[in-house]
Amino acid sequence: MNDLLNRYGQVKLRIKAAAEQAEGLTCPKLLAVSKKHGVDKIKALAAVGQRDFGESYVQEGVEKISQTVELPLIWHFIGPIQSNKAKQIAENFDWVHSVDRLKVLKLLNQTRSELQSPLNVLLQIKIGDEQNKSGVNHDDLLELAAVTEQFERINFRGLMCIPPPSNDFNVQCSYFQQAKTVFDELKDKHASVDTLSMGMSGDLEAAVQTGSTVVRIGTDIFGPRPG
Repeated sequence: MNDLLNRYGQVKLRIKAAAEQAEGLTCPKLLAVSKKHGVDKIKALAAVGQRDFGESYVQEGVEKISQTVELPLIWHFIGPIQSNKAKQIAENFDWVHSVDRLKVLKLLNQTRSELQSPLNVLLQIKIGDEQNKSGVNHDDLLELAAVTEQFERINFRGLMCIPPPSNDFNVQCSYFQQAKTVFDELKDKHASVDTLSMGMSGDLEAAVQTGSTVVRIGTDIFGPRPG
């Protein structure tokens, strides 16, 4: 576990350094993406103060949530959402980052218990020209955002993006700036919007310096996924 904790510490330092380079920005929240890694690693990170964890596969995430109920953790679903999995997501997770269509939004709202706090939802915006990537284009996203207030069990919090891969810092920043521009547009229209989820292991610095409020880091914390 020492390697895990060392990697975790290094990631936190990278985030802090990136935020310091961009004047006026606060450090974004670190979301530890634990998919395909064991509960023992989650508990080790929780022991040093990490609270937010992300999962991409519903069944795996639900099992981990059930095995860590004694811990004050916040669980984020960040993967593609199948309609038949929406109920499990709504019942078990605190956040959903990857909503990209009205049908899913309705299902999450219908299946979120009134005994739970409203489900925190981010809409996934499509950045770049990759046709096979999930996400909503700009105009459709604004329409989808406009109807979120109809749903009592949904708390619309902002945007998530996964840009096309690039090793060029300036290209990374240009993609993230597209999402940041739409995010600022939504903040002007929706009082609940405060979260911009962008940045992963390979583009963390660009995301932080462009205004990310949540970075999703897996490999650089947990190491390569087993199997």
